[in-house]
Amino acid sequence: MDFIIGSGTPAANAPAAGDLIKDGSTETFSVDVIEASLKVPVIVDFWATWCGPCKQLGPALEKIVREARGAVRMVKIDVDKNQELAAQLRIQSVPTVYAFANGRPVDGFTGAQPESQLRAFVQGLTKGAAQPTLADLLEEAKALLAEGDAETAAQAFQQILGEDPNNGPAMAGLLRCLMAVGDFDTVAQMLAQLPPELAKNAEVAAVKTALELHKVSAAGAGEAAGLRRRLADNPDDHQARLDLAMAYYGSGEVEAAVDELLDLFGRDRAWNEEAARKQLLKIFEALGGGHPVTLRGRRRLSALLFS
Repeated sequence: MDFIIGSGTPAANAPAAGDLIKDGSTETFSVDVIEASLKVPVIVDFWATWCGPCKQLGPALEKIVREARGAVRMVKIDVDKNQELAAQLRIQSVPTVYAFANGRPVDGFTGAQPESQLRAFVQGLTKGAAQPTLADLLEEAKALLAEGDAETAAQAFQQILGEDPNNGPAMAGLLRCLMAVGDFDTVAQMLAQLPPELAKNAEVAAVKTALELHKVSAAGAGEAAGLRRRLADNPDDHQARLDLAMAYYGSGEVEAAVDELLDLFGRDRAWNEEAARKQLLKIFEALGGGHPVTLRGRRRLSALLFS
């Protein structure tokens, strides 16, 4: 999983903005352009490294494509590296831009254009279709992460951060994607580099708590069997129960971890300066207020508090 943080966010590894913009070639043209254009219009930018106007047109067009948030895609073709393709499509000068829809070219132009003309060009391809808002993209990304598709979710979170680098929920989502694939070192590095205001965001703070819990629980992962034997011999071995809860958390058995901590709290709520309650609250924060385990755990904790 390749991560590149976009402009305006901390330098670290994070995903590129999906497949909205990519470098193409003769070999990939059929898939990247012809087949892809059956779903959404694809803009093809034919350019060359020695072309001055290309250096102005390319970035301007990329910006507008990103703003379209998936309504169009863009493929960049270096004509010097793909001379056969350029000849087939009769590219006589660069920059030349073609737009494909439903598998065939539908529009195009040659030479650098002002931004207003580029916007009109893209709007013509999308026919004024309403674009998803950042909030829409954020909800979609969160759903993808919840379904276990961390890579696709990370691409969506990175797209949001490309437009709004200070979007706390998107940054938190990106960090959770990294945690989902086990890249805890990068998460720690990114958290350390975040601007203070972004670090204070509740969802980002929850990721920090999740990382701290991971560090604590990782050391005890794999020791659950021994801890269960200790508890079988002495159910009031509070340290063993706390350690077992964290071992469960470290192995991904979050509900079992919460059950053990609730059991410990019920047995002796004041033990070790309310260690059980404090760990429960950390787990609830790390999971998020809407997580089913959090909701059930908080109800049970409340019942114990007022019993």
